[in-house]
Amino acid sequence: MFAILETGGKQYKVAEGDILEVELLPAELVKKNSASLNTVLLVQGDKDVLIGDPYVKHAKVKIKVLEEIKGEKIRIVKTKPKKGYRKTLGHRQKLQRIQIEKIEVKSGAKAKEKETE
Repeated sequence: MFAILETGGKQYKVAEGDILEVELLPAELVKKNSASLNTVLLVQGDKDVLIGDPYVKHAKVKIKVLEEIKGEKIRIVKTKPKKGYRKTLGHRQKLQRIQIEKIEVKSGAKAKEKETE
């Protein structure tokens, strides 16, 4: 079973047990290093595929936050020719390393998804 999950404006294909680095999740969402994300775009089970519009209703992905890290440093250089102007900036994005614990789909979701087709 796998799912396509949206967080931080990006989409990730995840399965149970996967470890990802995603942008920092809101503090109110993460409680005691665990959370559940409802922004599931697609779920593929053993035989059936549920496609959301835009999200799959009654589907959740339970995650566990392993640690907060900083991403790779990005250097920004600004120059103006013939003026002697040079400016260097840097940025390190805050990230969280998460582990996918479980992909949950309520049993009523499968019947409702087929009715709408």
